[in-house]
Amino acid sequence: MSHTLGYTVNCSLLFTELPLHERPRAAREAGFDAVEFWWPFESPTPPQDEVDAFVKALDRAGVRLTGLNFFAGVLPGPDRGVLSHPSRSAELRANIDVVVRIAERTGATGFNALYGLRQPGTDPAEQDRTALENTLAAAAAVAGVGGTVLIEPISGAESYPLTTAADGLAFVARAREAGAGNVALLADLYHLVVNGDDVGAVVRDHAAEFGHIQIADSPGRGEPGSGRLPIDELLASAQDTGYGGLVGLEYKPTVPSEKSFGWRD
Repeated sequence: MSHTLGYTVNCSLLFTELPLHERPRAAREAGFDAVEFWWPFESPTPPQDEVDAFVKALDRAGVRLTGLNFFAGVLPGPDRGVLSHPSRSAELRANIDVVVRIAERTGATGFNALYGLRQPGTDPAEQDRTALENTLAAAAAVAGVGGTVLIEPISGAESYPLTTAADGLAFVARAREAGAGNVALLADLYHLVVNGDDVGAVVRDHAAEFGHIQIADSPGRGEPGSGRLPIDELLASAQDTGYGGLVGLEYKPTVPSEKSFGWRD
């Protein structure tokens, strides 16, 4: 690798051969000291014993939690986030409080707020207003733990309104103009290239603004080297142009997870 950025393992896509609470230890045994998760509970407000078990699994493994999604409804599935869903704002607002409590215990600072699909029968403008209001509430809440709300363009869902870096950056700009300085783009290089972005140009022009980077190869969303995306070159460019954060390994391994890290050699 021609860069020196560190990695955090997304344990919602890697080590899925194992029960959720065993994945942090597997990541540690594979040589990583940082992990991230999608929302790891069925409910936006899980029972305290479920939260305690999750935090204890991290502590026992000796890894730090760097990132956590807010509750995103059915993922993958018909929701892809609830940030913009007026009918689910109460769930999200309650979830924000749980996320902050987990952050206080784990030190996590990156919080992905998936926008959500367009909803039949709901005015898109109303969804966009809801998304902004909920983002401002989330940003205010996580500011107390030094957190950043991350906005991610994704692929594979036609009615998801944020598909390119420009889409995500425009929404981030709206949130910042409304007073939320701790909102930033989550640049998942796989999603961006699948959606037609010139990823090299996006990285060159905006890497210093990224709140987080995630990687998977394309095509296929496998580990680096399984496709044709020049991941090492892109990460070196990101570092050279001002990105200094971690890189999330959010890929679907084409081999058992523990054998999917040969690209690091």
